[in-house]
Amino acid sequence: MSAALWSVLAGFVALLIFVSGVVPAAAIEPPERAEIVDARVAGDDTRTRFILDMDQEIDYHVSFIADPYRVVIDLPEVEFSFSDTFKAEGRGLVSSWRYGQVFVGRSRVVLDLTGPVRLDKSFLLPGVQDQPTRLVLDLVEAPREAFQKQAEEFALGLRPQRSGKSDRVVTAAEKRSDRITIVIDPGHGGIDSGAVGDTGTLEKNIVLNFGRYLKEQLEAEGHYAVHLTRDDDRFIPLRGRVNIAKELEADLFISVHADSILRGSETVRGASIYTLSERASDRMAAELAKRENRSDLLAGVNLEEEPDEVSDILVDLARREAKNFSIYFARLAVEELKSATKLINNPLRSAGFQVLKSYDIPSVLIELGFLSNSLDEKMLGSDEWRDRVSSALVQAINSFFKARIAQNVERD
Repeated sequence: MSAALWSVLAGFVALLIFVSGVVPAAAIEPPERAEIVDARVAGDDTRTRFILDMDQEIDYHVSFIADPYRVVIDLPEVEFSFSDTFKAEGRGLVSSWRYGQVFVGRSRVVLDLTGPVRLDKSFLLPGVQDQPTRLVLDLVEAPREAFQKQAEEFALGLRPQRSGKSDRVVTAAEKRSDRITIVIDPGHGGIDSGAVGDTGTLEKNIVLNFGRYLKEQLEAEGHYAVHLTRDDDRFIPLRGRVNIAKELEADLFISVHADSILRGSETVRGASIYTLSERASDRMAAELAKRENRSDLLAGVNLEEEPDEVSDILVDLARREAKNFSIYFARLAVEELKSATKLINNPLRSAGFQVLKSYDIPSVLIELGFLSNSLDEKMLGSDEWRDRVSSALVQAINSFFKARIAQNVERD
């Protein structure tokens, strides 16, 4: 075909696009995520307004949760592009608030309240000229009965994803592996950042990086099928993390954290390992478990939707066996970690961590260190430290599954 004919055809196509407004499919780009550029709280203890500034109109859904009182604003997945100096501060009826991605394709803003409120009105103001689009919520003081009635009415509309399910899909291929299955659970994520160090280190980032590295180290051994409960910055409810381990029929569940403490932050440092016990081994263990168990509250999950634990003789026997194996593995891990990193006094501890409540899977929670301690915060970001600690845990896991590994080798 001649160059002249090509030129005529190209011009004809351009004319059709101009006249009809139709753009070829290849030229259509997917819509960009909305960008939240600012937010603020105004008002007093009787009437408070919450405002989000954004670059385009979006759908939103408001829900209400009591004990403690919260307003939850669910959004499609958005970019929170606040300035470096921005602070999410409360005022009036809003004591504090937070934001972040909570599930795949969904972001969330959670308002902590000083008491029960009523939503007087909510609306979107379209952007005009240089003014952004605004989402506005007006809250007024109300009795508890009015709050609960309102919560029930809003629940009849679009409900957020149930807290008992994770958004991670476990495929049949993942379940079919003949290798020993290990689930590594990097704590927190998304809207829940976890602890924050003095220099701004976020627990959710530290534990995700460590989890990914430990997964690589274990897979290199050739004996294990290793899965992460999350491989990106997303929130997964505590029960959802346990469900992932159950769906994968895990042989071992390891939850990874790097917490902070208020008392003795300058002197208390080092790693520790926790197993499940309804009665905490000490006061610090109880306080850590209490904080970790608040993750769902921070993300605006309605805990009333959680089913009760099943209890019968068989379940009790399975729970007792899993607990014994959990303690056995924790002891092995402590012995290996002694030569790899600093441990706190009495590093083998127990408390009522929700994420360890799988009745048939050996489960432990590892505190890598304390972000409240400046030395630990610096250490947790070290590649050399990460290599030593992950290697120690690999050795502990190899010892724990020594008999299984030997059987698999003989079978092969």
